[in-house]
Amino acid sequence: MVIDGNDDRGIDVGILSKAAYPLRGIRSHVDDLAPTGRRIFSRACPEYTFAFPEDSALAGLSLTVLVNHFKSKGYGRPADNNALRQLQAERIAEIYRQLRSDGVEFVAVAGDLNDTPDSEPLAPLLADTDLRDGVEVAGFDDGGRPGTYANGTAGNKIDYVLLSPALFDRATGGAIFRKGVWGGKHGTLFEHFPTMTSPVHAASDHAAIYVDIKTG
Repeated sequence: MVIDGNDDRGIDVGILSKAAYPLRGIRSHVDDLAPTGRRIFSRACPEYTFAFPEDSALAGLSLTVLVNHFKSKGYGRPADNNALRQLQAERIAEIYRQLRSDGVEFVAVAGDLNDTPDSEPLAPLLADTDLRDGVEVAGFDDGGRPGTYANGTAGNKIDYVLLSPALFDRATGGAIFRKGVWGGKHGTLFEHFPTMTSPVHAASDHAAIYVDIKTG
């Protein structure tokens, strides 16, 4: 189910799950407003709630995922873009705190936040909540490149899987998967799928990032 976001090009965000994790609810924040009356999210921040498998140790509990794509650094004044990303981070921090206050233990905030971990716009999420960055999980493999965008340099670490403490405690590993990204001018910076013979074949200029969670 797709609820259109605020991007007038029709670019939306969403989520996929397997049958073992049935979707129990969707909440849209597409119309959340700032005090000025403007919509906060560039696209949306859908809130998805899944049930854990009935045969798992977490049966009867739920996982809530907030999916995001923050305002980019391009297309507009940098100060305005930074202010909007910070507003988005502040709003997600509010949603997260409310979920935790409502007794939801297992929460993930995932997506392209379009800024680095030390940036001021992301501080409301990364510094002012107890969310943990998935790259801090023991055994996480970044392939020697901490970034997720383009060539994977540290300055291109802009995609995240942030975990609530209870979820982080169950994390067993993870990685940045780059095989669908063209690395460098000649595609030789890291391994990619053999069917990719030029940049036009790339799946994306963002690598996939994932974290493994133990539910048993």
